[in-house]
Amino acid sequence: MIDAGAVANSILHYPVGMTFFTTPERLEVGNHPVVSSGARPTREEALKYYRGVARAEGLRVRTYTQLTGAARSGSHVVAELESALGEPRCERLACDRLVLATGYFEHPNLLQVPGEDLPHVSHYSEEPHRTSGLDVVVVGGKNSAVEMALGAYRAGARVTLAYRGTTLKPSVKYWLRPDMENRIKACEIAARWSSTICEITAADVALQNAVGEIERVPADLVYLLTGYHPDFDLFQRIGLELEAGTCRPRYDPDTLETTVSGVYVAGSVTAGRFTSEIFIENGRYDGERIFGDDATRGDAAKRAQAIERAPGE
Repeated sequence: MIDAGAVANSILHYPVGMTFFTTPERLEVGNHPVVSSGARPTREEALKYYRGVARAEGLRVRTYTQLTGAARSGSHVVAELESALGEPRCERLACDRLVLATGYFEHPNLLQVPGEDLPHVSHYSEEPHRTSGLDVVVVGGKNSAVEMALGAYRAGARVTLAYRGTTLKPSVKYWLRPDMENRIKACEIAARWSSTICEITAADVALQNAVGEIERVPADLVYLLTGYHPDFDLFQRIGLELEAGTCRPRYDPDTLETTVSGVYVAGSVTAGRFTSEIFIENGRYDGERIFGDDATRGDAAKRAQAIERAPGE
């Protein structure tokens, strides 16, 4: 198992203290039970859980190692790896199957606006304590933006939420939505709806509203929580065929094998740009589709298709 960061590195990008919508049994892998102090596990409990599974199963996990490419060579797929630990080094690893389950959190959707690369601007949530006493602008209208805004407010920051929509996304968790709406009604968190970012400077953020008016909002810290996408450049280097527009990899729907023999996709990357189509409840069966027999694959596909995402997830 190769991970560009720590074990289950994507979960590190989740907001500190985040509660999953998913119930504990849906997080379970390999018949290892999830122990949760509440009805739903937290980010920290999930990290501890996956570390424990890797240890209990004796999984060979290579952390802080990047997959930079892969190619078919005879009967094997040869993966090209680059390690960031110690002295940087490159190596080649031959395997019978290469499964791309890379998720999307490593590649934020950039706004392409001046100042986006300034040091006080982040595309990821951070520990809210860092924001105490500061002017904070959070951009986005989904769960990550709402959790970051609420966390920063309760840490003592002066928070402005900016979003291009007219209200929060319907997918915001049902226990977060009323909290956020009440903070906005009470003017404890400022909301700028139908707003887009024009520019970020060291002192403020320029927001343009629906009628073209520009407002400059003071900002010591800026969080651009506008979503993420899979590493399409990597997929193209490997030779995967991607659908135009959606960037969905072309694959066998029964086995998840791509157009490159021996290379498979699993999880959210199967949906291309539409990562929200795949979530824990339906993506968890992809391993059975890749490694199972015909009966197992068929059963896994049926179970995945039978699950619909609940409102607020």
